[in-house]
Amino acid sequence: MLHAIVMAGGSGTRFWPASRNAQPKQLLRMTGEASMIQATCSRMGDLVSPERLYIFTAQHLVEPIAEQLPQIPANSIVGEPYKRDTAPCIGLAALLVQKNDPDATMVVMPSDHVISPESVYREAIQAAANLVEADPETIVTFGITPTYAAETFGYIERGKPLDATGIKAFEVARFREKPKGEVAQEYFDSGNFYWNAGIFIWKAKTFLDALKQHEPEMLGHLQKIADAWGTPQQAEVFDQEFEAIKGKSIDYAVMEHHEKIVVVEAPFNWDDVGNWQSMARLHGQDEAGNTHLGEVLAIDSNGCIVRGEDGHLIVTLGTDELIIVHTPDATLVADKSREEDIREVVKKLQSGELRRYL
Repeated sequence: MLHAIVMAGGSGTRFWPASRNAQPKQLLRMTGEASMIQATCSRMGDLVSPERLYIFTAQHLVEPIAEQLPQIPANSIVGEPYKRDTAPCIGLAALLVQKNDPDATMVVMPSDHVISPESVYREAIQAAANLVEADPETIVTFGITPTYAAETFGYIERGKPLDATGIKAFEVARFREKPKGEVAQEYFDSGNFYWNAGIFIWKAKTFLDALKQHEPEMLGHLQKIADAWGTPQQAEVFDQEFEAIKGKSIDYAVMEHHEKIVVVEAPFNWDDVGNWQSMARLHGQDEAGNTHLGEVLAIDSNGCIVRGEDGHLIVTLGTDELIIVHTPDATLVADKSREEDIREVVKKLQSGELRRYL
């Protein structure tokens, strides 16, 4: 059966001050009435029942996520005691789903992407799962056709086309890290590269076999946690063994080593909602290039992104190319060209007396 694993441990620092430690990006409403994690779970539709959906997050986020997703069983929302990157998270998920379903197929996804249409997404997930069922040693990942030479995404170079029903699928020639400008332009111009969407499908057994081969020490710690799962010792063993793990991403732990990897060209619309400027893509712009979320009066203003809380009017007068975000206790005003430096703002808050604004 198909099981879904949603990774929801990110802190969303580039979305400060809306995104905070207690309510990071994945718990916010960026589009529509649902939060990002609610939308992520909802778009799976009937492909995966709530009993076959796991959410992995930070310990302090278990309760707020449970409040937003009451349909998910409490023991399926796993709070990691330490940050250890994606490979340990997914490895533990594979061990847990395999307990009840030895032949489990897993779809692994981030919690903070915007994807549409949902029906096309589900069809693509099912088609990818069919590829895995046909060849259980295969790992499938999704590639997004680039629309510009992005420097903020990892890339997948496609190889030989495969015969697949209803989807475009290719062998993976290689994975590439986030490139600098000239290299990103080369990838874009070649037409043979995709953005890496971070969505994967595989057999739980295949993934665990890969960890056994390439990360046996990590798997050993994870196996002890899985063995203690559901016992009175669960919390103690989880804390002790997870702390001992050397964190590593799924890319370095498995994807760079596995021989049978297929990339499916995503037939759906995708946005990783990585920063405030993505709001312009998601919500559109007026004639002056402004994007307004909340009550905003713009006068002689151009190219601004303004987000406010309900019941609070923001007026911009003679402003150009700014990001303005108002919350009840903190306000950000930043030049759009300095958006990546919002992370530095968060770092400064962490080291001073202003930690209460994190």
